[in-house]
Amino acid sequence: MVMPSPNQRISPQHAMQIAVQRVPGQIIHYGMDMENGTLIYEIFILTAHNKIYEVEVNAKTGVIRKIEEENDYD
Repeated sequence: MVMPSPNQRISPQHAMQIAVQRVPGQIIHYGMDMENGTLIYEIFILTAHNKIYEVEVNAKTGVIRKIEEENDYD
């Protein structure tokens, strides 16, 4: 994998590809956020089992930071 320069970030499309490789399904929403000084993509995926997962991808490195199942109480 080619690492972007310090001032660059991966594209939203690349982050979505990374996310659906780990959690197959349909992307229903994505956005960007800052967590602990790190810019991340938040990608929400609806799986074939009708579950929604949030996958957080580091916007600079493309590394998945967290995968979390969403529920109706969030």
